[in-house]
Amino acid sequence: MSTHGTQAVDRAAHLAALVVKADGALTFSDLCAETGYARSTTSRLLAALERSGLLGRDTTGAWLPGQLFAQYAARRSDDEELARLAQPVMEELGELTGETVNVGVVHGGSVVHIAQVASTYILASRDWVGVEVPAHLSALGKVLFAYHVLELPEGPLERPTKASLGSVRALRAQLPGIRAAGYATTVDELEVGLTGIAAPVVVDGECIAALGLSGPTARLQDQMGALGHTVTRHATTLSTQIGRHRKDGAA
Repeated sequence: MSTHGTQAVDRAAHLAALVVKADGALTFSDLCAETGYARSTTSRLLAALERSGLLGRDTTGAWLPGQLFAQYAARRSDDEELARLAQPVMEELGELTGETVNVGVVHGGSVVHIAQVASTYILASRDWVGVEVPAHLSALGKVLFAYHVLELPEGPLERPTKASLGSVRALRAQLPGIRAAGYATTVDELEVGLTGIAAPVVVDGECIAALGLSGPTARLQDQMGALGHTVTRHATTLSTQIGRHRKDGAA
């Protein structure tokens, strides 16, 4: 990027930051005075920020944070509410299995882990909250592919181990079986020695999240079927509780 282009980005970011951090709406004159930018420059940058949804205007024409910020705030609120409702179910699943338990949702085409209950074992899975993992390498991601929450990737797939899926075709071929079984698995696909099992959280016919557990392959490999049904049962319980909560909130 040219120096001029970098300067424009820096100035636009500065304008957006001023508006977002302000206690109230800022007028065009306020922003010109605060930044010292030429009026023509300020006008051009504000128009670009408005088109992108980063900034918006009130009825007087003063500048406010745009719709993207409102959407982000709503998303965070939804995630926090989902994590709160999931906590008792996750704790029960964790107590029953002893393994690390996670809930994942889709944001921006990626799987985001929004809550975790740690394993009771010394040898356990890591803390996945905030860690970005290619969706095809996780059981949570496979569930979200199978239930059409995530779009299938394009191009070659990342293969960190020999067990990792090597193509979108191979991933697509697994999806009908995942829907039929009601849960997805990964064995040594993200890391050698790590296994994951996950099931969909479905509310009003829509998959909104995935509930899963992970742990050492050596400990889980002989009980995959039983654990799959256990995870599915808890995902169904969570689905019911969220559905009931939504109906109670709408009443």
